[in-house]
Amino acid sequence: MTTSIKRMPGWAKVVSAFVLVLVVLFAGLRLAVLPGLRDVFGTETHDNSGPTLLKSIQDMSRYDAASGNFQVVVDLEKDAKYLPDAIRGTRTLYVGAGTVDAYVDLGRLDQKDVTVNDDRTSATLRLPHAALGKPALDPDHSYAVSKQRGLLDRLGDVFSDNPNDERAVQRLAAQHIGKAAKDSRLTARAEENTTSMLEGLLRSLGFTDVTVTYEA
Repeated sequence: MTTSIKRMPGWAKVVSAFVLVLVVLFAGLRLAVLPGLRDVFGTETHDNSGPTLLKSIQDMSRYDAASGNFQVVVDLEKDAKYLPDAIRGTRTLYVGAGTVDAYVDLGRLDQKDVTVNDDRTSATLRLPHAALGKPALDPDHSYAVSKQRGLLDRLGDVFSDNPNDERAVQRLAAQHIGKAAKDSRLTARAEENTTSMLEGLLRSLGFTDVTVTYEA
């Protein structure tokens, strides 16, 4: 008597492989939270970075007169056009903290921009308006509050080289911080501080009448 063995259909193999992947993922999560096994299966961090190389040196001629501290909550959502969020899509809630410097470029001064009387008691300086530097995010105070991902995105993170990539929300946070700096009085504060600095410096050199103006 012969026994016939039925071959597993193709769709059943795909489902079985998918279930196996889920089992491995959930098993890994449980191993991570079970007491005692964390030390066995834990990872160690080693810094194998090479030496830091000096690429270039640039002389600075600007006076950093003010710095603003900003914080923004970024809510970035990416949806698939024809798939529900539970299958494909991400939503990241990110708190971005950073600073923006306001400066006056003293290197743009020319001889015609500085006028001094003969007895060196009166001085007039004409400076360019203050400008804003690039927003700089503070990594110690910027963090992701939550990150929701669809099933396909979670599976993609397993095979991704950088599953926790937050560059998109970081760029968006920097853009919002830069816009907030433009809408603030940061450049006006920088010009006020620059004027106070120059007045104090020139008066210490014997000038009694100091005038500082700003032009485009």
